[in-house]
Amino acid sequence: MARQPAQSRRKTNDMRPGKTAMTTAKARRRPGLAANTGATTVDDGEIARFDALAETWWDANGPMKPLHGMNPVRLGFIREQVITHFGLAASGVALLKDFTVADVGCGGGLLSEPLARMGAAVTGLDPAERNIGIARAHARQMELDIRYLPTTIEALVADGERFDMVTALEVVEHVADVPAFLEALSAAVKPGGLVIVSTLNRSLRAYAAAIIGAEYILRWLPRGTHSWEKFVRPEELRDGLERAGLSVIETRGMVPDPLRGGWRLSSDTAVNYIVSASKPG
Repeated sequence: MARQPAQSRRKTNDMRPGKTAMTTAKARRRPGLAANTGATTVDDGEIARFDALAETWWDANGPMKPLHGMNPVRLGFIREQVITHFGLAASGVALLKDFTVADVGCGGGLLSEPLARMGAAVTGLDPAERNIGIARAHARQMELDIRYLPTTIEALVADGERFDMVTALEVVEHVADVPAFLEALSAAVKPGGLVIVSTLNRSLRAYAAAIIGAEYILRWLPRGTHSWEKFVRPEELRDGLERAGLSVIETRGMVPDPLRGGWRLSSDTAVNYIVSASKPG
């Protein structure tokens, strides 16, 4: 990608699986999302659930424990994709210096903060206002300059904002309209930029792990946090990204690593997976 100069970039309780979300009329209804329509993909029920969990974002042993464990491997994937896609040197702490990044569904800032430490000018978005309050407070404690907004990516697109990279990690499975959401991500990234999405596969293994395991057995999350029918299969996500005008680069699974602790990248996409895509230009 021919990168723009730095200055211009900165300015510019039912446990049963149901019907597949992506094959419903609602999921298919819009081929595109007009940036100035004021449309939203927010699911109010999902926002209320995460608003209630806002105080737990930075508790590594609380409901967000899986995200804390997964975060290093997510960041490793992002770093790898950035270096390869933009042709950057692998050394240096400020890898994302002069990059603008939108972290969509940022929650308490688990991803926004390390991206800021990598040098990026980060805008963290979340329609749950309590999440934004927690994120702002934690960033102040860490002395990080992050722009947190209680809004949606659709709203920023309507305002004309564009970014070098857009991330939406563990968000797709919580939105009301997946195709429209992917259209908004595409509209928000500059030509030549990157979009990173991670989510849960709509598989029996994911149902067993993310719902039965995490919500009913281990009780990491309140029951009802996830809806299996809203999980997205890798091929569905690929099709949705491509229909939104993006080119999928790589899809990798993320799996627990009991021997080393934490998580690792894998070819196994049956439960958690992460995808990179670029916008032609």
